[in-house]
This record gives sequence, C-alpha cells and structure tokens, in this order.
Amino acid sequence: MIDVRTFRARNMEEALAQVRRELGSDAVIFHSRELKRNLLHRLVPYRPRVEVTAGTGMSVRTANGPFRSKQEPSSSDQAIMTEHLQGQLHRLSGMLEQVVHRSRHQHVAQLPDHVLALYAELVETEVPEDLARELIYKLHDEWTGAGPANIPQLRAHLIEMIAAEFQIKGAIQTVPGQRKIITMVGPTGVGKTTTIAKLAANFRLRERQRVGLITVDTYRVAAVEHLRAYAEIIDLPMKVVMNARDMKWALSELSDMDLILIDTAGRSPREELKIQELKTLLQEAHTDEINLVLCASASLKSLTVTAEKFAGLGLSSLLLTKLDETAGMGNLLALARATQLPLSYLTTGQNVPDDIETADPGRLSRLILGQEPLRV
Repeated sequence: MIDVRTFRARNMEEALAQVRRELGSDAVIFHSRELKRNLLHRLVPYRPRVEVTAGTGMSVRTANGPFRSKQEPSSSDQAIMTEHLQGQLHRLSGMLEQVVHRSRHQHVAQLPDHVLALYAELVETEVPEDLARELIYKLHDEWTGAGPANIPQLRAHLIEMIAAEFQIKGAIQTVPGQRKIITMVGPTGVGKTTTIAKLAANFRLRERQRVGLITVDTYRVAAVEHLRAYAEIIDLPMKVVMNARDMKWALSELSDMDLILIDTAGRSPREELKIQELKTLLQEAHTDEINLVLCASASLKSLTVTAEKFAGLGLSSLLLTKLDETAGMGNLLALARATQLPLSYLTTGQNVPDDIETADPGRLSRLILGQEPLRV
C-alpha cells in the first residue's frame, strides 16, 4: 500500500529526520517547499518553515535499474501515484531555487530576534540578501552579547557600516580664472538636462561663477530647447555641438568661463557604437570630470550593466537622480560596491535650482534605512 504524508519542520534537516522516523529510510521525497510567511516570520527558528511530501510503497527507478519496495503497488495504486507525481512536475523547476533560498537563510535564522529584525529591515529596503547577510554577521560579531535594549546602538552602528561602503567625490570645485569642464553622460530619461540646469543655476546665482553650457544632445530637439530655456532664464551662454570640430569651436567661444557643463544625448547600454562615438567627442572636449547619471529607481541589474557599458568613457563619479521616485534604496549600496565609483550629487525632485545636494555617506545610509526624510 502506498503511504504519502506531509511533514513540516523548522528546516530541511529536521523534516528529513521526521520522514526517516515515521516512514523509514526507503521513503521517497516527492516535493519540498518553503512555507510562505513575511520575512521576519520565515526567519524565526521555532516556526515551521519547510514542508516536505514523502511516501513509501512505490517503485523508484535508479541509475542501476528499477528498485522495488518491499510491497509491490497495485495497478490502482500506480495510477494514483502517477497522477500525484504529474501534479507536482510543474514545480520541479523551482525546487532548486527554493533550496538555495533556504540555505541562504538557515544560518541567519540562528541570530537573536532583535538582530534578525535589522536584517529584515535591510532586505525590505532592497539591499541584496548576500550583502545584507554580510553586514548583519559583521554587526553581530562586533556587538556580541548586545540585547534588545541595544537596538538603537546597533542601528546606529549599522548606519555607520553602510556609510563606510560609499566613496564620496563631493561637489564640483571651481577656481575663478581656471576653467573646469564637467560632462554628464548616461541613458535616456535619467534627468541629465534637469540636473545640469540645477548645477548651472547654483553656480551662477549662488556661487557667482561664470558658467557656460554645451549640449551635444542633437538627437532630440526637445532636449536642446529644454536646456536653452534654462540658459535664457539664468542668463547663460549656450552652444550646440554636433561633432568634434564644433566642440573645439564651442570651447574656444567659452574660454573665459569658470565652469562649463556639457549635456550629452542619452545612450542605451546596448548602443556600444554610439558610446564609442561619444568617447571620441569627449576626448576633443578635454573634459575634467565625467559624471555617470543614473536613476536611483532602476533595478540593480540595469544600474550595474549601464555602469559597466559606460566605464570605457573614463568615468569620474556617479550622480544619482530621482531618489524621490525610489521605493527602496538598498540597491544603491550594492551599486556603489560593484562600480567602486565615488558619488558626487543626489537629486530628490524636479525643482530647479533646488532638489539637488552633495552626496553625503551618512545621510545616504540613513535614507536607505528610512531613518531620515528625503527632504530636509
């Protein structure tokens, strides 16, 4: 007779022990899955987290041929078993992922509940699980013996650990009479033109610097007119460049500027030829710094692929935009580690000349953990 049962336990090891104890060592595992709960409940050691379906009384084909159980199943038993197994086949492709996910958390689950809560906070803010585990293990090691009453200190130390992951380039530094050329590159739609307008307005109106604008975004008429409108409002000279010869002319026309900001056309990471064309144009500009402008709300995969494709331009720093449109900022932590590029500025909205700030590691880490409002 076929005997199929379902077992629940805290982990796979305990579940298999139950199977061996109640069904014997000849039992066959049909299916296993992790029980769906919210993140913190999944990690609590004393709650069932694994479900295993196993049975006995059926034949199993092995590498050496068919293996028969002690009691041969009847034809009706075989039909029932076949139907049962067919109902589970569509889940087989996901079993490996479940096992990997289970193994990722099994060690974290041994940590104290108040430390697990901090781990959950990291994951909920979209910090990748492997990076979250690394941080939380280090935190636990450095604060061994800390109890629930120490949560404020633990969180403060975690903020310091996150802040240490970021390199900071800081604000653009200008010296009157010494022209500095700053270029913004990146994919379409990340806010390069608006960011340049913010920087130009701040350096012209607040820092009293002589600022000039150059746009090579001739692919979109709207982009040129957009920047031209800002230039007219702020009363700045602006030049439109289409090729290397135009760039040389534009720089000559703006030779008396303290700061020149160059706006470029958005490039898809897949457009390698156009990125190379942009590299040739920027070499003629002899730009001092190249900021890769990325939208903080994009996926980590998209951000890292884009950074990799633009790396050949000789990037100086990252400029992160649209933090106000980002649900979780944890991916920025992984991005900083992956690119090893320092951060220059953050933008938190569309208002010109406001909604831009120099990147600060402490503030960014507090934003990631939701410990500080976006606009102060």
